[in-house]
Amino acid sequence: MGLRGSDHLGDWVMADWLTKEQRSRNMASIRSTGNKSTEAQFLKILRAAKIWGWRRRPKLKGNPDFVFNEQRVTVFIDGCFWHGCPRCYKMPRDNRSYWKSKVESNRRRDRRTTKLLRSLGWKVIRVWEHTLKSSVGRESVLASLRSELGKAGRSRAGG
Repeated sequence: MGLRGSDHLGDWVMADWLTKEQRSRNMASIRSTGNKSTEAQFLKILRAAKIWGWRRRPKLKGNPDFVFNEQRVTVFIDGCFWHGCPRCYKMPRDNRSYWKSKVESNRRRDRRTTKLLRSLGWKVIRVWEHTLKSSVGRESVLASLRSELGKAGRSRAGG
């Protein structure tokens, strides 16, 4: 165990003490309810914009982060790493085949979920995590959200 050298000059990686099956079972058992700091940031944005009527993590297929039931609008805050943001994603150097497969699987699931919810009459807004870090990005997200809420005839959509 311990450190072992790789075939690349100067690279060192920690040896995994779990078997492939144990690691897979371990990773599969980790259930996330989202990135708390990103969701908290989005909550602040909604409150500052006086946008009300949302619910967090309702029991809806695909587990959206925020749902406006009355207007049938869902919001997913996609983490740049886990969802493979084209702008931000940097694949880890170790175990590249695993990470490539994992992120591609997440993106396929995102597309299936979006398609399913739309087929059920929901509007789906997907927001990259990095978009919430700039004022221009936040304003863009708010404009999209207000537009979707407005299409549904929402009078309390803020602004």
